[in-house]
Amino acid sequence: MRRNVKLEDISDGKLYEANDMVKADCQDCVGCCDCCQGMGDTVILDPYDVFRLCHGLGKTMEMLLEESLEFGICDGNILPHLKMTEGMGERCIYLTEAGRCSIHPYRPGICRLFPLGRSYENGGFRYFLQTHECKKTNRSKIKVRKWIDTPNLAHYEAFVADWHYFLLDVQEILHGTEDEDLIRNLNLYILNLFYIKPYDAARSFYEQFYERLHNAVTLLEQE
Repeated sequence: MRRNVKLEDISDGKLYEANDMVKADCQDCVGCCDCCQGMGDTVILDPYDVFRLCHGLGKTMEMLLEESLEFGICDGNILPHLKMTEGMGERCIYLTEAGRCSIHPYRPGICRLFPLGRSYENGGFRYFLQTHECKKTNRSKIKVRKWIDTPNLAHYEAFVADWHYFLLDVQEILHGTEDEDLIRNLNLYILNLFYIKPYDAARSFYEQFYERLHNAVTLLEQE
């Protein structure tokens, strides 16, 4: 999701890498779940998020769409995001009555990242600390890679960057045409290829993702 803001207005002005220490640890969020409420359609899921949810919950993407996910438009792309409950508070559908995350071991990347953000440049990205988002005031320092809590972090970071820049390329096509059939068909193609089509749990997610990405990039080059 693009944000038209200055980094110094929303962060401590620093950029971090995986092995840096950052003041993001809020001690397991004890007594607080503010960041799991009122998020609307902003908890957007990438293909690895859906892969983790499907295999963590033992459900297909179609089942998740019936229960906890829905599609929305983000910068021209149609992408899945977590549902919020209706009514006061708009709580994440996976938030328990006690204010705890019921999918914590396989929570989405945006949730793992918070209160960090990503600043993309030169084909990659670095992390920044959002200073106005988390209500906890007694955060302590933690290594970025430990906070994100994702195995094979180098592979994950490469995937995150490649997915981000691929979506930017798709947006260039979407924003540059008024052909409604092309817009619809391209979005449906990406949804089916990267989200709906099941991933084989016995194979590396990243291997499968890059096979699909190669096919998608080849298609885009023909547009």
